This record gives sequence, C-alpha cells and structure tokens, in this order.
Amino acid sequence: MSSKSTPRSAAPQSSAADPVRESAHQIWLAGLGAFNKAQEEGGKMFDVLVQEGLAMQRKAQTAAEEKLSEAGEKVSSMAQELGNRATGQWDRLEGLFEERVARALQRLGIPSAREVQTLRARLAELEKQTPARATRKAPAKKAAPAKKAGAKKAAAKKSAPRKAARKKAA
Repeated sequence: MSSKSTPRSAAPQSSAADPVRESAHQIWLAGLGAFNKAQEEGGKMFDVLVQEGLAMQRKAQTAAEEKLSEAGEKVSSMAQELGNRATGQWDRLEGLFEERVARALQRLGIPSAREVQTLRARLAELEKQTPARATRKAPAKKAAPAKKAGAKKAAAKKSAPRKAARKKAA
C-alpha cells in the first residue's frame, strides 16, 4: 500500500507545481527571446551607444576647455595686477632710495645733478661773454723743476755741517 500512497501524494503536488513550472518555463523563454533580440540588435545598439558616448565626450571637452580658458584669463589678470603692484612698490622703493642718497650727498656737501647743471649753464654763459679769454691759453709754468732745485740746495746745506764736524774730530 505504501506504493499506492506515493503516487496519490505525487499527483496532488504535480497539479500544484504545474502552474509554477509553467511560469518558470515562460520566464526562461522570455530570457531566451531577450537574448536573441539583444544579439540581433546588439550591433545597432552598440553603434547608438558609441555615438551617444562621442556626443557626451565632446560636450564634456567643450565645457572643460571653457573652464580652462576662464581659469587662464583669471590667472593672467591676477598676474598683471600683481605685476602692477610690484612695479608700484619698486617705484616707491626707488624714490625712497634716491631721496636718502640725495640727503646723504647734501650732508657731505656734494652738489646735486641739478646744481651741477645750473653751474654748467652759467659757465657756458660766462664763456660766451668773454670769448677772448676763453680762447687764449696761458703758457704753462714749470713749478716742478724749481721745487727739485730747492730740495737739492737743502740737502747740500745739511751735508756741509757734517764735514765741519768731521774736521773737528780729526
């Protein structure tokens, strides 16, 4: 009897399992159909995706170039502004340096460039007023040989008393 009970119990289970089995079979068939469709249209879909990818890459590249250009302009303007500030600081430093050097030269009694220029202009004016004196040259005096002669005489006078001192000792 046990063999008879087994088929009876399997029969009710098979009737309950039939709809599940049928549903699983339909899912399997749908998967196969999708796979077949993907194979047929896969090449087309791949080409479409490549085109969309290229378009997206171009958009991203254009946006990146714009941002890079904007950043370059900002850096350039900042560099120019920094250069202008540095130039202003150097000019200011140069002015301070020139002012301090001028004060130091004035304390030492050295005339400024303006004073030298004024003196040159005045000298040129005076030379125009007295052309005869400016063109005439005075003969040069020979002061150096006269000094040498005076030095020889002094040396001769010093050697004379020594001779007298030697005569006394003898």
